[in-house]
Amino acid sequence: MPFYCLFISPYLYGQTPAVTPPTPAQQAVTSANDTLYLDVTQDLSVQLLPFDEIFRIALSKSPLIRYENEVVVTQNADYKLSKISILQSATGFTNYSFGNQAILSNTSFGADALGQIANGYRTGVGLQLSLYDLFSRSHKIRQAKANYQAALVKKESVELQLKKDLVTVYQDLMTSQRVLKVRLQDEQAAFAVYRIAEADSQQGRLDPKSLAIASNGYTQTKTITEQAKGEFLKNVYYLEIMVGVPLHQLKRK
Repeated sequence: MPFYCLFISPYLYGQTPAVTPPTPAQQAVTSANDTLYLDVTQDLSVQLLPFDEIFRIALSKSPLIRYENEVVVTQNADYKLSKISILQSATGFTNYSFGNQAILSNTSFGADALGQIANGYRTGVGLQLSLYDLFSRSHKIRQAKANYQAALVKKESVELQLKKDLVTVYQDLMTSQRVLKVRLQDEQAAFAVYRIAEADSQQGRLDPKSLAIASNGYTQTKTITEQAKGEFLKNVYYLEIMVGVPLHQLKRK
């Protein structure tokens, strides 16, 4: 599974391996050295390709569409083969004869040469047709043609369903990005409140209970942010799977 980093000014957020949970003060900033693919502080519609272009890529790269294309090719080949299937009952031959090939017969006058078979090449064609092959040929052709046309219709149906599913995933991705942006702002505000409370507590101006409340508030907003981040990344992966290409190929140049 590829690594995605989400740029949140002035902080960097990304998926990182599980580590020992730090204190709230240490949780505020997560640095990342990997390539930054998406900036969730900006609208994704200006970062990703237009939807119609993403759909065109999906039509050529999606495994579902590629499978249907191969089915269409197979059915088309069967249809063409059905038109010439009658030839499987036809056989051809060729040979070459040389030397003395006189045919002799015994008569009352003794051996008699009936003739000399001509030397050289001989070719011919043989055809044997059963009544079933003769009368079912047209039906087999119509059946193969119907299967080919059904494959074309099935491909169009899959394309329409892909577009419908892609619209859903694309809109879910846009929505989850906006939700994540708001949640990150809440997290930063809660963290600022906690740091102020922590400083006041260290100077004796705040009792431990109030500090615990501020810490708990930050923890709750952090949890909600992580859930929003997971939902966002899940939609990113769904988009990749559905289109059939990595995310960086869907970004504007």
